[in-house]
Amino acid sequence: MVPFDPADPAFVRDPYPVYARLRREPGLVRHERGGMWLVARHAEVDAVFRDRRLGRVFEPRTPQDFYAPWNLVNVHSMLEMEPPDHTRLRGLVAREFTPRRVEALRAHIGGLVDALLDPIAERGGGDLVAELAEPLPVAVIAELLGFPDSDRHLLRPWSGDIVSLYELEPQRGADERAVRAAREFGGYLRELIAARRREPGPDLFSALVQLTDEGDRLTEDELVATAVLLLNAGHEASVNVMANGVLALLRHPEQMARLAADPSLAPTAVEELIRYDSPLSLFTRTALEDVEVGGQALAAGEVVGLLLGAANRDPAAFAEPDRVDVGRKPNNHVGFGAGIHYCLGAPLARVELQEGLARLLGRFPRMALAEEPQPRPTFQFRGYRSLRVAV
Repeated sequence: MVPFDPADPAFVRDPYPVYARLRREPGLVRHERGGMWLVARHAEVDAVFRDRRLGRVFEPRTPQDFYAPWNLVNVHSMLEMEPPDHTRLRGLVAREFTPRRVEALRAHIGGLVDALLDPIAERGGGDLVAELAEPLPVAVIAELLGFPDSDRHLLRPWSGDIVSLYELEPQRGADERAVRAAREFGGYLRELIAARRREPGPDLFSALVQLTDEGDRLTEDELVATAVLLLNAGHEASVNVMANGVLALLRHPEQMARLAADPSLAPTAVEELIRYDSPLSLFTRTALEDVEVGGQALAAGEVVGLLLGAANRDPAAFAEPDRVDVGRKPNNHVGFGAGIHYCLGAPLARVELQEGLARLLGRFPRMALAEEPQPRPTFQFRGYRSLRVAV
């Protein structure tokens, strides 16, 4: 038996030896506690993402009276939908959430990074999680959606509490926190919808409100779920990529020096850091009909868990996968998924991370760890509670 145990702190700290064993297994490995088959090889993970015989099937949590606020923001999320509803909703959002709108934020994002780095420079160091990785994506998604400055401090706690229930084995108290956060955030968004109806702005949220009012097949529940998804997906992944990535560079000083000397490598470096220590560990798919995956026959309704971190270190797909190479090309990582559910926010995450890394290393090319970082005790969202550096 391969010791896949997402509740084991040692495994959470370093899952890669177990991932290597999973990849060597001739078929799929059964995770009984999670009720799923584990898929660890890159080719099979990529194929499952693209196979329309496997899709997302959201199972509302019970009792439904208690979980109603949390269930509501998930059942109406495009992440949990299959065609035709997924096609309709993603098309409507993508019409407004365009690469042009995202790229227009680049200069603003760069200014945010510089402002966040100023206090770190003045003190000669700081915590890159609390002072850069966490506030940056919150500020960016809040700017994109047009959330008032005075409310932005609410977003990070709401996001963290809602996604805590996505863990394979949630921590004690996660249910109550997630339901409360979904209720509060949902109520806040409905008030904001009413405000944007009265006084629309140039922001993405106003544009999406207009779609609901024009009867363009976007319901208010779907708009609320979309805003929650944009915050959660855009924020949780970006925070962890920044922290995981900077730590990887600090532990590969020759690659950190290479990137600091050549900022034009920032785009390939971002892809490599997503690959090397993926911020999201597992994504599930459900067989919509009888299907075979990795030599394993699955009946309709069976669930597979796609191990993104394992796939992204697969030596069959990447040369020297346990080594950081900020210039790696090609880099077909699956950190953003693949197929119809490919991350809609990937362009925004890339801009944030490119600007963040380039400016961080531009100012602090010789930064060093000030203390051993504190990992988050969670499997699904892989990251660090703190990352203190001296600059």
